[in-house]
Amino acid sequence: MISGFATKEGTKKFAQNSSINQANFKNFENLTLSNVGIGTYLGDPDSKTDDLVTNAVKQSILSGVNVVDTAINYRAQKAERSVGKAVSELIKDEKISRDQLFLSTKNGYVTNDADVQLGFWEYVKEEYSQKGVIKEGDVTSGYHCMTLPYLSDQLDRSLKNLNMECVDLMYLHNAVEGQIKDVSKEQFLENLKSVFELYEQKRDEGKIKFYGMATWECFRVGKDNPQYLSLEDTVNLAKKIGGENHGFRFIQLPFNMHYDQALLGKTQMINDKQVSILEASSSLGIGVFTSVPFMQGRLLAPGVMPEFNELKPSLRALQFIRSSPGVLAPLVGQKSSQHVSENLEIMKIPPISEDEFLALVKKLTS
Repeated sequence: MISGFATKEGTKKFAQNSSINQANFKNFENLTLSNVGIGTYLGDPDSKTDDLVTNAVKQSILSGVNVVDTAINYRAQKAERSVGKAVSELIKDEKISRDQLFLSTKNGYVTNDADVQLGFWEYVKEEYSQKGVIKEGDVTSGYHCMTLPYLSDQLDRSLKNLNMECVDLMYLHNAVEGQIKDVSKEQFLENLKSVFELYEQKRDEGKIKFYGMATWECFRVGKDNPQYLSLEDTVNLAKKIGGENHGFRFIQLPFNMHYDQALLGKTQMINDKQVSILEASSSLGIGVFTSVPFMQGRLLAPGVMPEFNELKPSLRALQFIRSSPGVLAPLVGQKSSQHVSENLEIMKIPPISEDEFLALVKKLTS
């Protein structure tokens, strides 16, 4: 198992050693993070895809990306293993050191293991039920489980899959979205408090550095929606448990030119003022990573996105997202070497300035 975690010195060194434009790194929580990250969500759970993902992660890191995102349920545990293999090989070849990379994963969904020849429910029964990790009634209709024994089990499996002693960021995965059909909001918040207590304990144990929530709806919808969650209340909950140095520092949500609610929807309250989730995050000191930058390729078709700065579609999509105030980095799912090269051309140019960005948004929304 590889020891260590992202550090101030390590991530700074990564940025300095990379050949990319230094404006493409952001400082957050004393870490220097690339303003584009690699995501590992899609793909078949087979060995051919394993190789593609491993190579794409290596190529991305060598191209100046030090933010790598995965989840235990992505490709039924194989995404984490591909990431682990990529990072282990780069460290072994002395291309990077562990302290230069920011690695995040997620837990909460019930997952099987594509490397174990058992059906989904057979695996769940054998690995979780029979071992007392999951009891009857623990799993929601959304295949979600946020009990402490399950999340604890999943963290240990993730660390093993990644071949890491510590992960920089552990997200609770689509918690509201996966739970709210089956539990009341009051019960959910009570459960969330327990999960944050668990994550703080895991920080003390040195297994995670930070925790957060990877979400789909809850921070983008209005207050009258059952899936709504107040970011300010969530941060206050973390403060209650972990004090001012609590580990809840990041969220992840969908954001692109089509899913623009994070920027334009005034869904959150801060100091009695309606603001967007990006504004709320900035004022609460929460870093935002964004998912689905290309909407699985749908945004890249001709004429779907407005033209600007003579950039091709993939670069336009990334430039818009990473230039949005409050966004740390979009996470790009990329597997083929060609796509990695194409997408990471964005690292050769700086993001657009805030004034330029606001002018662009005005043009797009008028």
